[in-house]
Amino acid sequence: MRGPWQNAGDTTVGGGWRPPRPPRLAPAPMTTIPVLERPYARGPHTTVDDDPPPESAFNRAARELAAIPGCVDMIEVPAGSVVVEEGFHDRDMYFVVSGHAMLRRSGIDLGPLGPGDHFGELALIAGRPRAASVYAITDLRLARLPQQRFQDLIASHPAVALSFIQELVSVLGKELADMTDSVALLLRERSLPRRTQVRVRVGAAPIVVRTGTPAANLLPTEVNGRPVVAALIDRKAVPLLTPIASEGSIEPLTTAHWEGRKIYRASVGLLLLEAARRVEVRLDLRLGPSLGSGQIVEVNGSGDPHDLPALACTLSEMMRTLAIGDAPCRQELWTAEEATTHFLERGWTDAAALLRTWRDPTVPLVSAGEVYALALGPVVPSLGMLRGFSVQANDGDLVLSFGDEDLHGAPGLEAALSMHGSSAQRRREASMAHDHRGWLDAFGVTSVGAFNELCVSGKVSELIRMSEGFHEKRVGRIADEIAARRGDVRVISIAGPSSSGKTTFIKRLVVQLLIDGLEPLAISLDDYYLDRERSPRDENGEFDFEAFEALDIPLLQQHFARLLTGERVKTARYDFQSGKSQSAGGPELEMKPGVVLLLEGIHGLNPRLWSGLLEPHQVFRIFIEPATALAFDRLTRASVADLRLIRRIVRDRHQRGHTAAANIARWPSVRAGERKHIFPFEPQADAIYDSSLIYEPAVLKVFAERYLLEVPETDPAFTTSYRLRQLIDRFVAIYPDHVPSTSILREFIGGSGWER
Repeated sequence: MRGPWQNAGDTTVGGGWRPPRPPRLAPAPMTTIPVLERPYARGPHTTVDDDPPPESAFNRAARELAAIPGCVDMIEVPAGSVVVEEGFHDRDMYFVVSGHAMLRRSGIDLGPLGPGDHFGELALIAGRPRAASVYAITDLRLARLPQQRFQDLIASHPAVALSFIQELVSVLGKELADMTDSVALLLRERSLPRRTQVRVRVGAAPIVVRTGTPAANLLPTEVNGRPVVAALIDRKAVPLLTPIASEGSIEPLTTAHWEGRKIYRASVGLLLLEAARRVEVRLDLRLGPSLGSGQIVEVNGSGDPHDLPALACTLSEMMRTLAIGDAPCRQELWTAEEATTHFLERGWTDAAALLRTWRDPTVPLVSAGEVYALALGPVVPSLGMLRGFSVQANDGDLVLSFGDEDLHGAPGLEAALSMHGSSAQRRREASMAHDHRGWLDAFGVTSVGAFNELCVSGKVSELIRMSEGFHEKRVGRIADEIAARRGDVRVISIAGPSSSGKTTFIKRLVVQLLIDGLEPLAISLDDYYLDRERSPRDENGEFDFEAFEALDIPLLQQHFARLLTGERVKTARYDFQSGKSQSAGGPELEMKPGVVLLLEGIHGLNPRLWSGLLEPHQVFRIFIEPATALAFDRLTRASVADLRLIRRIVRDRHQRGHTAAANIARWPSVRAGERKHIFPFEPQADAIYDSSLIYEPAVLKVFAERYLLEVPETDPAFTTSYRLRQLIDRFVAIYPDHVPSTSILREFIGGSGWER
């Protein structure tokens, strides 16, 4: 941000600002310091009464020092100049004779300086680097005490020098006491530590540490070659620099854990936003949807899309420069009002809107320079920990690659782009996303904050009707596409990852097909699971329910073949609570002439289902998953993967007897199975259906909050359950009675009209 002291031509790369260097003026010998408006006393400038107080001991010591010929210089500093700069090693001390200046540290104004104030004493005495910068707001007249002349003074006039040092220490001591009292008052004493040492457990070993010790001091920087990106204090993920204030357990969190990878990704995103500011202060970037081990970067007002490759290269280079500089990632606590004003001034309206329904009086913010974002979770302590990232231009998109994350969990960016499908499929996806985003924008739902404001304004029912109407319209369009291939399509196959809403979607599609004159016959692949104990296992020895081999393939294909030839078949049924299959426990079905078969399940797009029985053109493939999530600010947005997990937790707690802890423990395996067995077939889909409902986090919150609280702090799943609780807490709750009985959401919260 340009300040009144910035020279118009004084800029760094991309319009960033760097303060001008301190003035170099010739010394002017003097014998006395002119009469000051008030006695020397460091601190904010105040108006002097008509009857000034008696001269202080420090002021007398300063005058004795100034009385020695040639000891101090008088200098003039023009407005807009920098007298001293933070981090520099010059060692002169200054006394303000006239004019006004501003003290600033790490981009924050600490307060004004006026006649009678002084600065630079620690540099003079201890040789410390400048702890803050001082800017001339008006023309300044200063008395400067050079460090070398002070050394000469010690040798030639030791009594005067000693008196000056003693009074200087006295002033600094009083300031320290005042500062301590102010901090205690600010914290209301309740936040002050009650003891100087605490006992903590690091691994299995209890140790005693000094209160305030950063968690990072007790943890390694790597575990099995993976960087430690945060600390787990009593299984809650916190920044590594969090001070230890109470007893508890402390563990490292690395990118080997999916929660650690989220922290790593958020840190790279913060780095990108700071790099964008350095490249062009007006560049409007925000992190968009995830894409494998990368993330779409939305560029607003970027101009010609052909410029994206050049922009990607420039951003990558600036990110590498900042990472090499290893700037710290600061986490700060602001008041909600202060943060709101800050975001509004910078055009971050989504973040400002969210703060209008913020529960707490304070807001955690994070910054790696001058860009501040909401700290909705930890980030790494410094940018030097990030490596291997890049920004790429791909088919009209700007994509942030997380680099080293390609090897850990998600597929690499190139694989994700390949999986993303053909240009025709991407056009279908883009069209769907454009339609979805179009009505949301028209309704004013552009972020979580905007959504909350809409709920508070009493438009919940209208929002729900619009969301459900959009769903119904999209289902109708897919049915029309199938009807246009009447007589050719024999099987409609529907697939998607866990908790996508496939069961409800197929029932809604049936209605639309009937309207189009088609007679569908539905089968769920979930009813063809093997008995649980017969299920295949993954490389970790866990049941792999997402594997194609988890289905009773011989029985499935036998029933499939008989149905296609017109036989009447007693279908299978699977009991999820007992984990047992019943080969003839389902309804009896028959495919009469003109009937189309609907298959629903996570493997619905796998061609092995109908291999040797049908030609590809006889199958209409539909891929379904929630794909739309709202942003909290330009750095963070709700994750569709988190949305599916919350759906699953609520549904399984209601219907399948599984706890939230059990679901969270299974989730990494579920996600790995999806990447291996489901998403690779997405490019073969004839239609893509976005099953997300923009209002559903607000409804799921009513159920999920309690289920997540049931996870004990001693359970490894507590780390994720705690984060998910923070996530849903940002949404204004919507009572479930508002949800229509035909909604996909009813599949997870219960009360579905399709089950009656």
